[in-house]
Amino acid sequence: MRAMSNTILVAGATGGIGLAVCSRLAKAGNSLLLAARDAGKLQSLCAELSNTCPGTYTWIPVDMTRDESVDRFTEELTARNVILDGAVLMPPQDPPTNDPLPSSDKWREILQNSFVGPLALLKAAIATMKPDPANGRRSKIVIISGISSAQVLGHYASSNVIRCAWLAEAKTLAFALGDRGIHVNTLSLGGTLTPGYAASLERRAANARMTVEHRLAEETSNVPLRKYGTPAEVAVAVEGLLSAFSDHMTGLNILHDGGFTRAY
Repeated sequence: MRAMSNTILVAGATGGIGLAVCSRLAKAGNSLLLAARDAGKLQSLCAELSNTCPGTYTWIPVDMTRDESVDRFTEELTARNVILDGAVLMPPQDPPTNDPLPSSDKWREILQNSFVGPLALLKAAIATMKPDPANGRRSKIVIISGISSAQVLGHYASSNVIRCAWLAEAKTLAFALGDRGIHVNTLSLGGTLTPGYAASLERRAANARMTVEHRLAEETSNVPLRKYGTPAEVAVAVEGLLSAFSDHMTGLNILHDGGFTRAY
């Protein structure tokens, strides 16, 4: 895989997966524009990346769930004359729920937070991209989703819907933007040991009065690789989808689930 030197937007940069993605892309020599809610965390992350991987790291705070925040992000992005070569989008997710019929107000909230707002941010990012396929310059978008995009999970009722919406949007954008040299793919994650998920695993183990190792083995017994993924492994996959590896790939949903999904 050839080395990259591009400017990549990472939206959701300060989360467990976002941190791993930023670290991986910085080590590969990319310039990064970081976006997340907490300006202090963004500033600290830029400083940390600069200390470990000298390069260009900037940030713009944004709350993807609020239209006015996305509007301010868009204005700032335009004012800076940023040209993006790629974008990694991690839409906020609704907490797990077994309720297949949320109220209308709840659905509006879910759609705003997990789809409408993040899509507006993605639209702003796409507007800055200037690919030139004839000269080998392509722009890559990776939307990070979950395996309920491919296989319904009972305890992720609303996420089953939202994640499928992202697959449909990615496929639509792939058709609409392909001739411009803009690629749009989704990466759907199975269980991934982010700090938050690891903490919940520890709680489940304690409640079941068993060791974390025993609980982990029990939970992954239906995963062919017998393990959950790690943020670092997700970051490798993201890097690949942003690289020349995906020069003839768009509109795809890549499963990163250790083989859990049974469907062809």
